[in-house]
Amino acid sequence: MADIFDVIADGTRREILRLLLDRSADGERGTSVSQIVHELGVSQPTVSKHLKVLRESHLVSVREEGQHRYYSLSAAPLDEVDDWLMPFLGDDDFSFANGSILPDSAAHAAEVVGRAAASAKHAVTNAFKRLPGR
Repeated sequence: MADIFDVIADGTRREILRLLLDRSADGERGTSVSQIVHELGVSQPTVSKHLKVLRESHLVSVREEGQHRYYSLSAAPLDEVDDWLMPFLGDDDFSFANGSILPDSAAHAAEVVGRAAASAKHAVTNAFKRLPGR
């Protein structure tokens, strides 16, 4: 299996991951290859090549229905990236204004809420971009 950092280093794969994240936030159970091709404006062979790498890295899962394949995001492997980045953030990133440090449970809750807020902001921003006349 390829190193997770090598996998996400490619811009097209990051765009595919972002698209799948957006689609899952919209409640979709999967995104077809043709939808990805249409959204990203790249060729079907290119998308298929990148989906293979993402599948082998367990960043996406595939569901087959007849001749169609529907891809969904599997973000768990990105925890390795999170684990690698955490030491660089330092304790100051999880402290209160008075200097006290958040307990682990509160820091985890803050992280979950922060990610949800960032995801919601991204979804709303994309929704506004899709409105006619924008």
